This record gives sequence, C-alpha cells and structure tokens, in this order.
Amino acid sequence: MEPRNIEGGMRRAHAVHIEERSLMSVTGVRDVDSFNEQAVRLLTDLGELCIEGSSLRITKLNLEDGQVLLEGEILAMEYAQPEEHGTLFSRLFG
Repeated sequence: MEPRNIEGGMRRAHAVHIEERSLMSVTGVRDVDSFNEQAVRLLTDLGELCIEGSSLRITKLNLEDGQVLLEGEILAMEYAQPEEHGTLFSRLFG
C-alpha cells in the first residue's frame, strides 16, 4: 500500500478485512487508543474506529506499517464522527 498525500501530511491506504467474524485486519492505523476483551479503539488515518465484540485480542500490532490484526468474536464496528475544527466563534455562528 502506497502512502498518499493529504492535507497535513502523508496517509497510508486504509482498509478493513473481516473473515468469518473472528479475524479482522485493519491497515492505515496510527495508534491504539484503548483495548480490552469487549472493545478496541483504533486511531486510523480516516478517523477513530471502534470494534466491539467478545474475547477480543490484538494478535499483531505494527504501527510502523500501520497494521493491526484482531481475533475474537467481532460483533460491531463503527467510525466516530470527525471532530469539528475551527474557532469556537465559527462553530457557534458558522
């Protein structure tokens, strides 16, 4: 996967692949915000991604390449709404 230019720097390709709801591969990962057996929160190049399930475990973590592999029962995944940028004034009246 080749990095792409975006405003503010380079971005790796972001992809999510799920096999039989028990194995998930995510690329374009910048960091792991939090994790436990019920939820994993990843910071990706395209926003925060929350994966919910049971018996979740990170089996591979390579932030240099931006890759995470998860195993366990995957029940749901959701991207968080992007945070609004700008001044307080522009968010109130813009």
